[in-house]
Amino acid sequence: MEQKENRTNTDTFPIGIFPVNNALEMILMFDQTGKISYANEIVRQKLEYDEKDLCGRHISAVFPGTFQAAEDDFGIKDFELGTVHNLVAYRKNLTCFPVEAKIVKSDVSPDIFVCMAADILEKEYLGREIERIKQESQEAMKVKSEFVANVTHELRTPVNGVLGNVREMLDWELDERTEKSLRLIQRCCDDMNKIINNILDFSKLEAGKFSLEPRKFHFRNMLEYVKANHINKITEKGLDFFMTVSPQIPEYIIADELRIVQILNNLLSNAQKFTSWGKITLEVFRTAQVNDRIELFFIVSDTGIGIDAGDRNKLFQSFSQVDASISRKYGGTGLGLNICKQLVELMGGRIDVESEKNRGSNFSFSIWAEVCEGEEDVLNRPDDIKNPLSFTSLDASLGGESGGSLENVRKYGTHDNQESLKKNLSKLILCVEMENWEKAEMFMETIRQLTEEAPWEVKRIALRLKMAIQKENYEKVTAEFEALNQFL
Repeated sequence: MEQKENRTNTDTFPIGIFPVNNALEMILMFDQTGKISYANEIVRQKLEYDEKDLCGRHISAVFPGTFQAAEDDFGIKDFELGTVHNLVAYRKNLTCFPVEAKIVKSDVSPDIFVCMAADILEKEYLGREIERIKQESQEAMKVKSEFVANVTHELRTPVNGVLGNVREMLDWELDERTEKSLRLIQRCCDDMNKIINNILDFSKLEAGKFSLEPRKFHFRNMLEYVKANHINKITEKGLDFFMTVSPQIPEYIIADELRIVQILNNLLSNAQKFTSWGKITLEVFRTAQVNDRIELFFIVSDTGIGIDAGDRNKLFQSFSQVDASISRKYGGTGLGLNICKQLVELMGGRIDVESEKNRGSNFSFSIWAEVCEGEEDVLNRPDDIKNPLSFTSLDASLGGESGGSLENVRKYGTHDNQESLKKNLSKLILCVEMENWEKAEMFMETIRQLTEEAPWEVKRIALRLKMAIQKENYEKVTAEFEALNQFL
């Protein structure tokens, strides 16, 4: 009788012509008593059975942890059909391996069950390897972050020691050459401290140990502080600076003031660094409100060198510069914008940039802040109400005085270009007369850019003027200055 049943099942599903016999997935068929009637080739290979050795056995021989050897109820009633389960399949020699299996009823006969299973031994092994590698990388990142933090702290001590002594010496009566050298050392120490602070912030952010410290502060006073940090350097370059603040922003908000200042300082420093003429603008708006929280939107615009569309994706990456020559020419570690991006995201916002080569850049970012009690009326204030910080011009130079467009300023020979050249040349020679060679180099860079489209003889004189300034050769500078003036 048993042989007849086996023959009937085999006749119903002939192994040699069954369409899934060569499938990569293990396929088993068994009846409602649990007796196996079909197993494809991969099953026999995985379970190490002979060609017909498996048919006729109970399904519990393959999955003893899931089914039991019983004719009336072997456990299929309690098994959830049509769902993928993680099971353990046993070989003929009673060794086992994990599988992902799904059992369904056959479309041919309701009394036949089909089991489809995939060997996941390699998958589990790779998963454990990935987890191990992940843990090792996290541990390595932790060790690296601790090392960076310790090294930067150790660096800060001697730098601050040098800086303190230099500041003390600057109070003495010094000759001009000694004072100039001390000022240079002081500037180098300040730059080193900025780099150390960036590395510390970056290591904390990468290690996930950075936390915000929100507190109540006066928003407009914070902006005045930011303005005071940059106004001198901006106006020294002959740039306009405009600041607009929406009256719908409350006087007091709750956020991390220090980190907002850090982001604004970085963006304004970059704007000042990469802008030789024109203007820098800071605008702040309230763009959304959810319960007692508001979204503040900041825009920092400049008329500087701009960025190619293909290079924008490099801006917010760690240790990345748009161009390798940028770091040599303007300085910087490539960490500032990456830190800004992570800080903005910690405050619930995002940072973006719109830019075009030689047409300036617009950096914008948003953050979320909490409104203090008693400030709710400000949120409904009309946006056109007079604001003490709205549209404040801090210097009248190229953009405000000449009224010319930036395209005309860049184009050599135009009225705006010639006026800008005269203005920068007069500032340059004044710096030379005062022996402030550092500022003279700054104005020389602007002159170089203004003469990029000039005839070769003009560009050659500008190059000789630049070399004379770098060598601090007063006689040569005055000679080349007069030569360049003849073309204006």
